Amino acid sequence: MKTIPNTFVIVNSNKCIGCKACEVACFTVHNENNNVVATVGTVTTPIIPRLNVIKGENFVVPIQCRHCDDAPCANVCPVRAIKQENNTIVINEKDCIGCKTCLIACPIGAIDLLPQYDNGEQVIQLNLKQEGENGLEEKAKSIAYKCDLCKESGKPACVNACPQKALTLVNVSTEKKSRNKAAALSLLQTSKSYR
Repeated sequence: MKTIPNTFVIVNSNKCIGCKACEVACFTVHNENNNVVATVGTVTTPIIPRLNVIKGENFVVPIQCRHCDDAPCANVCPVRAIKQENNTIVINEKDCIGCKTCLIACPIGAIDLLPQYDNGEQVIQLNLKQEGENGLEEKAKSIAYKCDLCKESGKPACVNACPQKALTLVNVSTEKKSRNKAAALSLLQTSKSYR
């Protein structure tokens, strides 16, 4: 049985300027059910993108899920909330229990555990409370978030939003064929020049 490698987004770090347009686009696409229109002054929920732009002293690069073919996050999820669908690793947010196991298993740190929102409001845990200033208070439900390649919209919003075209959606099978063809043509050119 032939397996098809998962698709994922890569970044050309030489082009990335750290503008975070990818983060805003990601947040907007994934919050349509929360009535979010990402314009200045209108966002009432915290901006929770599924990728994070990391800035270092000499670099800027977005970190996001690589959709591993043998995904460690899916392998360790005790409730099987992380699955492969259409060559993409996705989290079923309704099934996620916020156990943090996937965060520990992810080799590149592409998963965040953050409060869950529905219709612009934090989802509250049913029977758990936390100590607050006024004693025990309701506790927001936290779930795992990661890139799902914008499965609902078809093409990753981050790729479309990048003004520098630093992000690219990669299909490993297609990419490999393209590189093999380029290598073969290069060999052909080299052999012609030795004649």
